[in-house]
Order: sequence, then structure tokens, then C-alpha cells
Amino acid sequence: MMTQIFEISRSAMDVEWRRLEVIAQNLANAGTTRTPDGRPYQPMRLVSGPSLFPVDKGPSSSETSRSSRGVRVYGYESMNVSPRLVYEPSHPHADPNGFVAYPGIDHASEMSLMVKTLRVYEANVVSFNAARNMYLKAMELGSKT
Repeated sequence: MMTQIFEISRSAMDVEWRRLEVIAQNLANAGTTRTPDGRPYQPMRLVSGPSLFPVDKGPSSSETSRSSRGVRVYGYESMNVSPRLVYEPSHPHADPNGFVAYPGIDHASEMSLMVKTLRVYEANVVSFNAARNMYLKAMELGSKT
């Protein structure tokens, strides 16, 4: 049971860390007008969810159910946002009308998501440490008997 608590908190911290990396990548590329394929940078989102494992219901049943033991990353998804057009006729990537296509990243939304993600990460650190302290205390109590 105790190892499941550690596994759940650790998996959640891993997912939130990867989410922070995606947010940072979006913010870092907010001014990228061209990627190697020639288009503006497309902001990304991390897709995550429960990590399901088969659980045997016992020898009398041939059925198995699915049990969650944390979370995992399912992949990355491109956000379907329109590029932000800025009039810069002297820019080398300007179109014939003088507009440059920048990624349609909303800085305020990205920063809000970053703060929320940090809070979830911190909550999982607190949960992990609380479980560790309870485990250590139980070990200490067990050794006194």
C-alpha cells in the first residue's frame, strides 16, 4: 500500500514536470516566426491521464478490472490557434502585405497554467513527503516492539 502512495506521487510529479517543460517551450517560442518546416511555431499541450493497470479479481473470477496507480503522459497535442499577425514590412519573413505570422500564444494563459502546474507539483511533493514521514514513523514504532 505504501509503495503505491509513493508511485502515485512520483508519477504525478513526473507528469507535472513535463507539463512545465511544454509550457516553457511555448513561452520560449512565442517570437519564433519560422520552424524548420517553414511555418510559425505551433503551441503544444501535454495530454495526460490515469495510468491503468489490469487487476485480477481472484481465482474464482476470470474477469480483470483496471486500477489506477498514478498518472502518465499519453502524448503531446498541437493547439489549434491562429497565428498572431504583426505588421512588420521590414522583417525578412513578412508576407507580401508586410505581415509576419507569430505563434498565437496567450502569455497570460500560459503563465496561469504554469502557476497552476507548479501548485499541483508542490502538492505532490508534500504528499510524497508526508507518506515518507508516516512510513519512517511506522518503521520506528515497529522497531520498538
